[in-house]
Amino acid sequence: MAGQTLLDVLQHGAASDPAIAVPAGVRLTYRELREQVAVAADHLTQLGVGREDRVALVLPNSAEAIVLFLAAAAVGTAAPLNAAYKEDEFRFYLQDTAARVLVVPPGQGEAARRAMPSGVSLVEAQMDSHGGLAMESDTPRDRSRTAGAPGDDDVALVLHTSGTTSRPKLVPLRHRNLVASAGNIASTYILQPNDVALCVMPLFHIHGLMASTMATFRSGGLVVVPPKFDPMTFWPTLHDHHATWYSAVPTMHQMLLMRNRGERPPGADGLRFIRSSSSALSPETMAQLESRFGAPVVEAYGMTEASHQMASNPLPPAPRRPGTVGTGTGVRIGIMTDAGELLPEGSVGEVVIRGPNVIDGYSNNPEANATSFVDGWFRTGDQGTMDADGYLSLIGRLKEMINRGGEKIAPREIDDVLMQHPAVGEAVAFGSPHPAWGEEVVAAVVLKEPVTEKELIAFARERLADYKVPRKLYIVDKIPTTATGKIQRRAVAEALNPK
Repeated sequence: MAGQTLLDVLQHGAASDPAIAVPAGVRLTYRELREQVAVAADHLTQLGVGREDRVALVLPNSAEAIVLFLAAAAVGTAAPLNAAYKEDEFRFYLQDTAARVLVVPPGQGEAARRAMPSGVSLVEAQMDSHGGLAMESDTPRDRSRTAGAPGDDDVALVLHTSGTTSRPKLVPLRHRNLVASAGNIASTYILQPNDVALCVMPLFHIHGLMASTMATFRSGGLVVVPPKFDPMTFWPTLHDHHATWYSAVPTMHQMLLMRNRGERPPGADGLRFIRSSSSALSPETMAQLESRFGAPVVEAYGMTEASHQMASNPLPPAPRRPGTVGTGTGVRIGIMTDAGELLPEGSVGEVVIRGPNVIDGYSNNPEANATSFVDGWFRTGDQGTMDADGYLSLIGRLKEMINRGGEKIAPREIDDVLMQHPAVGEAVAFGSPHPAWGEEVVAAVVLKEPVTEKELIAFARERLADYKVPRKLYIVDKIPTTATGKIQRRAVAEALNPK
C-alpha cells in the first residue's frame, strides 16, 4: 500500500465494469468514474484550490457526492458536511474547517449559503443522466491550470468527531490512512469484483465513505447509492440491484426488522453478509437479523480517528462471537491502564490502537493530542477487554460509565438485557443523580408492544445483579440519535434526568 492514494484505489476496477449505480438514476463505469473525478479535480484547481485548501461538500448521497469527494481529496482536502445542519451549525463548521470552496446542488443548500464566510467560492454541481458532471461558479477560473497528483501523506479528508460533551475535534485523514483502511475492510470481508454494496450510510460520515464506498472500489465492485435510507424501499432496491451486502448502524437494522416481521424479503437470498458498525449491536438484534433475513451478521468496531474500521467479527466459517466486535483488522489493539501500561488478556481497561489507518494527531488541538496518544498508541475512550483469541468486547464509553456508590456499571450491559424482552425495541441506560449513591441506574425504552414498567424491571432483576437493575424506566417514543444513527446516551440523560 506504500505510496498509494485514493486515486490509486480507483484503478482496481476494470474500465468497463460498473462502479456506481443510483436507483432510477445515473450509472458510472470505472472508466467514467475516473474521468469525472479528473474533470472535477481540474475544475477545482482552476478555481484556485491547492493542496492546503479545504472543499466543503454539502451534497445528498449521490454519484456527485462520491465524485466530488474524490476530486476534492485529489487536489486539496474534502470536508463533507451534513446537509441537514442549521445555519449556525454550518457557520461553525465552515469556519472551523477554513473551507475555501462550498459545493452544493443547484438551488439547494440555502442554510449553508447563508452561513458561507466571505471569500469562499460557491460551486453548484450536478450530474446529468449520462454521468457528465456540470460545475458552475461565479468565481473566475484559470483554465490553463490542471490538477496535480496527490501524495500519500497529503490530507485527503477532514471530519469532526461526534462528541457531545465538548467542542468537536477536527480529524485529518491522510491518503495513506484511507488507503490502508479500504484495504483492511475489503480483505476482512473478502470483497470481490462481483460484490455489490448497498450504501445506506450518509456519505458525510466515515462509515459510508470507507466501508460501503472505498472498500468496494478497492475490490473493483459496485456501489449502489440511494439518496437516503428508506426502510420502505430498502428491499426493492436491494433486490433490483442484486446487492450482496450492506453496512448500517443498529438503528437502521431495527427499522428494517420493524418493517418486516414475516417472510424473508425479496433480495435477501442474494446477501452474502450483513455488517453492523458505529454503535453497539445487541446479541438479540443480531439473532433477529440472521433469523429474519437469512444472512450472517458481522459486527465491526470503527471510529473516525482510525479511518473507520479497527476490528470485526470474521465471516463464516470462522467463529462469530455475538457481544464482541471481533479481532483487529490490520490494526493492533491493546488494553491499557490510566497510567499507560498495557494489560494482559482478560483484563479490563481502555482500548488502545495503532496501525497505518490511524491518524497522527488532531488538527490544531495540542491538548487533545497530549491526552489521546501515548507511546504510539491512540486512546479510544472506550473501555473493553480482550480474550485469548483476540476477540474484543466493548464495555462502554469511559465517560458514560454509571458510578453507583463506587460500583462502576456499564450502561450497555443494561441495554442488552432490556433488549432481550420481546416488547422492547430500543433501550438506553444511564446514570441519574442520587443523594446517597451518587448515581442510580435508570433507562429509557421504546416499546414494540405494551408492557408495564414493573414487568420490565422484574425481567431485568432476574438477569442482573441488584445494584445494576434500573430503579426507574422512562417509556419514550424515540431515542435521540446523531445524523448517522448513533445513540446519544448523554442527550437522553440530559433530557430525562431531574433538573
